[in-house]
Amino acid sequence: MRILKLACFVIGLVPTAGFADAVKVRTIKDSLPGEASVGRLMVSGNAMCTGALVSPDLVLTAAHCLYDTSTGRRVEPGQIEFQAGLRKGKATAVRRVQSAVAHPDYRHVRNGAAQVGHDLALLRLTSPIDSSAVLPMAQDIRLGAGDMLGVLSYTIGSRNDPVLEYPCRVLATQHQTLVMSCDVDFGASGAPVLALRDGKTPSLVSVVSARAAMGGRTVSVGTTLTAEALQHMMRGG
Repeated sequence: MRILKLACFVIGLVPTAGFADAVKVRTIKDSLPGEASVGRLMVSGNAMCTGALVSPDLVLTAAHCLYDTSTGRRVEPGQIEFQAGLRKGKATAVRRVQSAVAHPDYRHVRNGAAQVGHDLALLRLTSPIDSSAVLPMAQDIRLGAGDMLGVLSYTIGSRNDPVLEYPCRVLATQHQTLVMSCDVDFGASGAPVLALRDGKTPSLVSVVSARAAMGGRTVSVGTTLTAEALQHMMRGG
């Protein structure tokens, strides 16, 4: 999880909501639909991110999770392990990653903000996960005005159980970047940002990229999904 200062970034952003919001409750959910599709990503055995299964053999996460935090070098796909539905330290399914494709416009800059808006990657697993065990999460490229959001992630404070940050909302947008009121923690990089609509199954609308400071507040930054970027990554780049 990177920490960014958005003082320059937010110039020109169109605010969609103020900072006033309901009290956010961080809690572990027992029955959130689609929860099992979210899993912990272990990178090189020690670094941690979060990802979401979007088809039986594809996981969506943040592109910067593909890089070693100490060297800045790209990690070999086989060094990444996806642990789907991890709860109380036990996963519903575990798979190694076979290949990884980043957003076509992503350029890795260590500790920088250059990749904001393009921080997406699609990981292909060594073998599919049976949908009877883990149902892939639906994606939605539309984010409706007033949609309540939630972030489901694994963090340094909750490594073995998913944590839901809810409710939160979009504070500002620019191109494919969202600034959100979700208060995420280290390990949440790549976590799905979910649109939680009454009576509907949660849908994935963004991926957490970083924790940031804006106007004296702690916010999170996410990359929205576009059909073009998803198709590019699904084709393998």
